[in-house]
This record gives sequence, structure tokens and C-alpha cells, in this order.
Amino acid sequence: QSRTYKIIVCPIYIEPQNLRNVSEFFLMGLSDDPELQPFLFGLFLSMYLVTVLGNLLIILAVSSDPHLHTPMYFFLSNLSLVDIGFISTTVPKMIVNIQSHSRVISYAGCLTQMSIFILFGGMDCMLLSVMAYDRFVAICHPLRYQVIMNPCTCCKLISGSFFVSLLNSQVQNLIVLQLTCFKDVKISNFFCDPSQLLNFTCSDMLTNNIVMYFVGAIFGFIPFSGIFFSYCKILSSILRVHPSGRNYKAFSTCGSHLAVVCLFYGTGLGVCLSSAISQSPRKDAVASVVYTVVTPMLNPFIYSLRNQDIKRAMWRFLRKII
Repeated sequence: QSRTYKIIVCPIYIEPQNLRNVSEFFLMGLSDDPELQPFLFGLFLSMYLVTVLGNLLIILAVSSDPHLHTPMYFFLSNLSLVDIGFISTTVPKMIVNIQSHSRVISYAGCLTQMSIFILFGGMDCMLLSVMAYDRFVAICHPLRYQVIMNPCTCCKLISGSFFVSLLNSQVQNLIVLQLTCFKDVKISNFFCDPSQLLNFTCSDMLTNNIVMYFVGAIFGFIPFSGIFFSYCKILSSILRVHPSGRNYKAFSTCGSHLAVVCLFYGTGLGVCLSSAISQSPRKDAVASVVYTVVTPMLNPFIYSLRNQDIKRAMWRFLRKII
């Protein structure tokens, strides 16, 4: 008889109510084991500090070195700033919840967290595409690089990425506000996952699904297609123009960016596949840690280890302040 309750319907004895009437949500977190909480607290606190300090060091190194005042490093410093905002949206709240032994988040706090999470996630996607375009212009049109990628154009690309991401976050926020019937207030994650909030409705999901697919196309397929197109052109240009001995030197400037792109989209795709295959919400929450925490933490290491200019700028900056 219990199987009949797997069908998602609004209970007939509960009057449908707007989601605005809910005062709080419950973040289920990664584990219910009390003995595991101190370990999770130390782990996520250390990962958060490493991420913030690493990305902040890149920003300070780029801003303090005149040799790095170029479009490529301008976009890199903005990516580092976005990564700080991205991880700061979710992890501090989780750390506070573990320390206070409370998993409650207010309605306003949940929607705010969701909006900011979508904003910075969209900015990540857009900036990776912008950085691919920058490398495309630098390698395929080197003589026109300074003209095309002038300061005004760079600022427009950053501003455009921000406003498109902001629009996306507000559209999804508006959809959640329009929900007329909710099924649960328990979020099976350590943050207000947008996909779960949009699935709280037990009314017609067609509109929500259309919006989700549309958003997925904008921030998934289209940016990735732009990156793929840029690197196809870059590879074609290198093989056609540069002598074989200089191929690596020309392509090496793209190595760090390619590694970050593979990490970001690879982990995102892995989480999507895991959610589709796994029926365990807790496993989905663990998988989401990879792209919400691990990816922003690894980005500074990828750029500092593979880029000699960044490495030298970091050492010069550290010698100044020590």
C-alpha cells in the first residue's frame, strides 16, 4: 500500500498555499552522525580558508604587478573574485550550522542564498567562456589583440556576464516565489539547492522544466560551445601557422584555463549524472560538494602551478609583505 504514495500529489485536505507562507527550511546536511560533525567542521573550515586565501592571493598578485595588467589576468582576477563569492555563499552557513547544532535557515535567507548561488555559478560559466574568447583573439589575431581586447571591451564583457547571471538568478527566484503548493521544507543538501526548491511544487511541472532546460542551455551548452569553438580555432591556427617547435609555447598559455574548464564542467556533469542515477539524496549532496567547494579551491593551485608569470608575481608580492 505504501507504494501508492510515491505519486506526487497535493493532499486534498491541505489548502494550497504560497511558498511565502513558509517561515523556514531545514538543511539536512551531509551526515546525521554526531561523531562526524567535528571532522566535517574542520574539513570545510580548512577548505574554505584555503580557497579564500588562494584566490585572494591571485587577485593581489595580479593587481600589484604591472606586467600582469593584461586582459587575460584581468579576467583571471575576476574569476578568483567570483570563486570567493561562490564558496562563501554556501560553506560559511554550513560551518555555522555544524557549530550551532542547528539546520534551520529562514525563508528569506534560503531564497537569498539560492539567488546569490545562481549568480556566482552563472558568472563562473560566463567568465570561462570570456577567457576562452580572450585566448582565441590572442592566438588567432595577435596583431589586433590590443585593439579588440581594449579596456572598454573587457569591462563590457565582465558587466555583461554579471547582468546576464543576475537576470537568471532573479528569474529563478521569481519562479520559486510563484509556487502555489509545496511538498516539503526539508532540503536534502547543505545549502538551498535551486533544483530542489524548484521541485517543491506539486502543481504542473511543465513550466519549471522548460525554464530549467532553458537555463541549462544558456549556462551549459552555449558557453561550452563557445569554449569548444574557440579552442578548435586556436588548435587549427597553431598547427597551420606556428612551426612545430613553438606549438607548445603558443598553446601553453591555454593549459591552465583548459584544466579549469574540464574541472568545472566535468564535476557539474558528474553531479547531474549522479543525481539521475542515484536515488539517495545524501549521495547527491556529497556529489555537490565537488563543484561547490573543491573546484573553487583547486583553481588557484592550477593557475599558480602551471603559470610562471602568476608564480613569480605571487613570490614578489609575498616578499613585499613579509
